[in-house]
Amino acid sequence: MTRSIINGTTAAACTLALSLTVLPPVQARSSVGTADCRDQTVAPTVEQARLGRTLGADPVPVAEQIIARGDLGRIAGGFERALCSARSLAAARLAVDGYGRLLWQRAVDVVQRGDHDDRPLYWARLSMALALRQWRFDIAPDQRAALAKRLEYISRGITSTRFAPGADKLLVSGFDPFDLNSDVRRGNPSGSAALRLDGRFLRVAGRLVQVQAVVFPVRYADFDAGMVEDAFRPHLAEGDQRADMFATISQGRPGAFDLEVWNGRRRSTPAERGDNNDLWGGGTPTAPVVFPGVGPGAEFIAATHPHEAMLAADRRPFPVRRNPSVTEIPAGGGAPVTRQDGPTPGSIAVSGSGGGFLSNESAYRTTRLREAIGADLPGGHVHTPVLTMDPANTTEITDPVFERNRADIGAQTELILRAGLQAVITAPDRTD
Repeated sequence: MTRSIINGTTAAACTLALSLTVLPPVQARSSVGTADCRDQTVAPTVEQARLGRTLGADPVPVAEQIIARGDLGRIAGGFERALCSARSLAAARLAVDGYGRLLWQRAVDVVQRGDHDDRPLYWARLSMALALRQWRFDIAPDQRAALAKRLEYISRGITSTRFAPGADKLLVSGFDPFDLNSDVRRGNPSGSAALRLDGRFLRVAGRLVQVQAVVFPVRYADFDAGMVEDAFRPHLAEGDQRADMFATISQGRPGAFDLEVWNGRRRSTPAERGDNNDLWGGGTPTAPVVFPGVGPGAEFIAATHPHEAMLAADRRPFPVRRNPSVTEIPAGGGAPVTRQDGPTPGSIAVSGSGGGFLSNESAYRTTRLREAIGADLPGGHVHTPVLTMDPANTTEITDPVFERNRADIGAQTELILRAGLQAVITAPDRTD
């Protein structure tokens, strides 16, 4: 069976599943207008408020322009109209399920057809979340919160990671855009890479490997609530859904890929660098804090990716580096110390090889969960280069430099993962 046939079968199955989803009716002449069913006195979150940000002299919000590029505006609009037509919690749940699934699959389809932009999914989801937040309907706060969580999980791919039988399995995660206060046009190449890979079947070392992908928010609260563990647990637990390899991916430093060796247990990003809601994680380099909700584990946990094999993807346009550095507070206390050769016994984690922010946290939570479950499978974190625009472009939402960089990063991310998979699949001690 060829990859093209498999991808076609997958797409057909997705189309069939969507066609069987019972969506609430969406009518052009709804009895309730969208303006009437929005309670504008309910303030958006800090993140949602950026939906109205403009740039330069253009009065059209950047988010609106980006959503239109990805052709996801119709899905976001349809969702809001479905909410306005809903007369029960059950109808609202159907809207969340149907349109959330449609949004994710449409975003995957657009990226896999060659437009590698992850930003339309981010902004369309955010607009849907705001519509749900302001939906004028008498439900309890916990019911609204449950709908919001449901929308997040479905539209991030977390509920659709089931692997098909008969193939090897790779689970990956990416992230939303962030640092949007400095430039609202930003994308995240790790999110783009996740969409590029989701659901695909790769031929590696003569074997078929299916990839499933999720995209995480850059928000501490979601991590505190266990989103990472919820996404990865089904594929680390023993059974026919256990992955053969997993990778958390995020955007790292300019100009290079990093294969992170050590994942740290604590947050240490200073308050001036908040998450997408401008919230602080609570830690600093001199007083790092353990992530809320994480189970027992070591201060540092090593990645188990086949790094030597993955370094074979070190080629133009970006070098690939193995990064064993950490920052720690040595046993007995004192000031933080950065070491290039990994942690020392008894030390407290300040930063893993991948830092002290949510990228490192996604890697620690998954590798710690793997150890807690007792899953002997390779996993770790890949940091991509920073995705940049042409320095001369200060107002346009895209440019050729941006598009080329994003495509190059995505292609090389796939090469790195393929190299790791080949090492795993051909390992002498591998059992099937």
